Amino acid sequence: MVSTVPGGDPMLSVLGELVVDLLPVPGAGAGPEGTSPQYVARPGGNALNVAVAAGRLEVPVRLLARLGTGPLAPHLRRHAELSGVDTGGFVDATEPVSLAVVGLAADGSADYGFHVLGAADWQWTDDELASRLPAETAILHVGSISSWTEPGCEAIARLVARVHADGVLVSVDPNIRPMLAAGPVGGTLGNTPPLVHDRLDRLVALADIVKVSAEDLAWLDGDPTRPDAAPPDAARLDDAALEWAARGPALVLLTDGGGPLRVARPGRPLLRCAPPAVTVADTVGAGDSLAAGLLSGLLTSGVTTRAALESLSDDDVLRLADDAALVAALNCTRVGADPPTRAELTAARAARA
Repeated sequence: MVSTVPGGDPMLSVLGELVVDLLPVPGAGAGPEGTSPQYVARPGGNALNVAVAAGRLEVPVRLLARLGTGPLAPHLRRHAELSGVDTGGFVDATEPVSLAVVGLAADGSADYGFHVLGAADWQWTDDELASRLPAETAILHVGSISSWTEPGCEAIARLVARVHADGVLVSVDPNIRPMLAAGPVGGTLGNTPPLVHDRLDRLVALADIVKVSAEDLAWLDGDPTRPDAAPPDAARLDDAALEWAARGPALVLLTDGGGPLRVARPGRPLLRCAPPAVTVADTVGAGDSLAAGLLSGLLTSGVTTRAALESLSDDDVLRLADDAALVAALNCTRVGADPPTRAELTAARAARA
């Protein structure tokens, strides 16, 4: 069942930040004195990654983002355009582009150092959002730093409330970055754990779909002063997935790195989906690719209303989750956020059959 959307085909709209990721160059060394590591600049940020992944999967997608100043800004726009993303939602901002310096562990997991004070991403206004959200929006995806950082998070919350009332499906990904949500660095952005919790709670209460990670839960349900706290164990993750589904969303996906993907719906048994085994280059953009895989699958299947989402069978949900996990796995086989195309996903799906 496809919702009636004015003006054209149902569209995914993605709202959030644009970030330049500085990724270490493997084997490049750090100069004769070991003080000059080499990095390559790659387009990134939760929203950009989700939109690019959806565009490569060939669903109609618009990215709402505030494009900051600096020599790297044009590359962010071009990256979106090359993947088929509608950039009509871009705001040409006067503030700087956000920057993340990425560190990679031996297993490919990522650590981040952020340079975002005064960045363009957090400055949304109601007028900017109203003028750039297309009438064709059937699913709105929000999350990450822009959704819980003032002043823009207030405008985002008002937009989410409005589209929720209009029957648009709302997708939320907390994508917690502990350094920016608490402590001295978070404080420069006006963020404290209680404020971040409150801002996310109001979004989750209106969400139809939530993608949350074990790392998010370690911060949200644990001690926010301990960003290095271990993720919850398997039993706690099972309970957490069901608890989050009871907060209002019709569908919750809880990721656990290479562990099983947990899928929860209110009043229904917990489902699990094993991610494909792949050779991991790094995990940058994995969660974003998974979210895009799920939302693209829903849009392609014509699931654009809450009723249609709730009526999906367990088999249908597992099929969508399995495809989303495959999109994320294929992204992990390449350096940086580099999600697969629709043709690559189709080929990989056929190879598993």
